[in-house]
Amino acid sequence: MNANPDVRLPAVSVIMPVLNEERHLRGAVRAILAQEYAGEMEVVIALGPSTDRTDEIAAELVAEDPRVHTVPNPTGRTPAALNAAIKASRHPVVVRVDGHGMLSPNYITTAVRLLEETGAQNVGGIMHAEGENDWEHAVAAAMTSRIGVGNAAFHTGGQAGPADTVYLGVFRREALEQQGGYNVEFIRAQDWELNFRIREAGGLIWFSPELKVSYRPRPSVRALAKQYKDYGRWRHVVARYHSGSINLRYLAPPAAVCAIAAGILVGGLLTPWGLVVPGGYLAAIAAGSIPAGKGLPLKARLQIPVALATMHMSWGWGFLTSPRSLAKKVIASRRPAVHADAPAA
Repeated sequence: MNANPDVRLPAVSVIMPVLNEERHLRGAVRAILAQEYAGEMEVVIALGPSTDRTDEIAAELVAEDPRVHTVPNPTGRTPAALNAAIKASRHPVVVRVDGHGMLSPNYITTAVRLLEETGAQNVGGIMHAEGENDWEHAVAAAMTSRIGVGNAAFHTGGQAGPADTVYLGVFRREALEQQGGYNVEFIRAQDWELNFRIREAGGLIWFSPELKVSYRPRPSVRALAKQYKDYGRWRHVVARYHSGSINLRYLAPPAAVCAIAAGILVGGLLTPWGLVVPGGYLAAIAAGSIPAGKGLPLKARLQIPVALATMHMSWGWGFLTSPRSLAKKVIASRRPAVHADAPAA
């Protein structure tokens, strides 16, 4: 990227919200420190109240490399962790990485180049799910297939261009500070909400398939179900927060939950024809699992329908049961977008 040796690359702060990440934290930080980036870099880890060895591993990382620092996040909530890490960091480019995310070798170099080329306030790329065992391979296949996540570019790839939101993100610090950081009421979907404010203020959010972060899926059916239930719950909050943000892709899982529940009820009480709906759904995810599982071991391929059903049903149930009171609380915390020419408070 830096063809001219006289041009100094901007210094970069990498921020990480971390909670119970003993399995992946060391690998995630090593992937950051090994980045092929010629500029100055620091890593700020915001430590939540973990119940595993996360804090111990973080302390070892700090002792091993002076570029690594930690900051406490007693709430354990992701947006609070991000804000604490932003406040403790000091460089003009801020890279968000999760404790189970592995940056590709040229991620930061590419992101800084894209910020310069596009003039964007935030750039991001593909959430590349990768498993370490048969179940995680199955979840990764489901998360990167259209039958699993629809046409979401940051899951399945796509053309570079403006976007509503991106996975994680590499920001200009001025954009984060201008908007006052993340809204702490958004336990999930905080990226979407922040990017919404940046866009409202006239900033550009840019997606590029050149950027890739390897993501480690949840290790069990129960953990995956909780993750997707939370996704669905908070996506309904977003829909109420911003009425123009919903589309058919988001409505498909709750519609499927309702249709399958109705089919089972009709099939059990009235006529076996009602079972055509749940049967058709099972047939569809079984068929969709075949191309999704190409190249995987047999045990992994057999678990893809379980992963798909868990994702769809949990997301749909979370969307349907999302309490209106939660949306009201979040809407009450709404922050107006701050424009660059706004007078100081």
